[in-house]
Amino acid sequence: MFTGIITDIGTVEALEPRGDLRARIGTAYDTGRIEIGASIACDGVCLTVVALGEGWFDADISAETVSKTNIGDWVQGRRINLERALKVGDELGGHIVSGHVDGVAEVVALTDEGESTRMRFRAPEALARFVAPKGSVALNGTSLTVNEVEGVEFGINVIPHTKEVTTWGDVAVGDRINLEIDTLARYVARLQEWGG
Repeated sequence: MFTGIITDIGTVEALEPRGDLRARIGTAYDTGRIEIGASIACDGVCLTVVALGEGWFDADISAETVSKTNIGDWVQGRRINLERALKVGDELGGHIVSGHVDGVAEVVALTDEGESTRMRFRAPEALARFVAPKGSVALNGTSLTVNEVEGVEFGINVIPHTKEVTTWGDVAVGDRINLEIDTLARYVARLQEWGG
């Protein structure tokens, strides 16, 4: 489990197809304190550490995960948001994030508003109904609050601090973004399907 509060910006150092995809991620985390088998959210995708060294870790990524996320867009040198898994007693500053990406949204508009940036996204049709004004979404692993929803499109606002400590300062129109809907929204919708 994660909170959607990004704690490092990693760099894709290498991508190696081996049946699955092996990714080497450069990080400022103290890798001496990371265990093999640990979970790290990489742009919102929960990946398992399979090897590590000073300043890097490797993760194997299945073809299924590549097909359901923006990992197919990764190239060497790409910056990605990182978050270590929650430990008992950690502050829950964002919202509960599983690291199981539901689909990919597209950036359709960027508008500067003072020092902040208003960002508009197009969600996949099947996921749009789970996105609600003032609700939470995880976008590339970052817990963000939804401002407005119009059909399959929704908007969020990114403040300067968030742009500095995440990759949100790098975003461009047309970018494909990992979207994880709020777990509570998923269960409320499921209960309604059953007449609950």
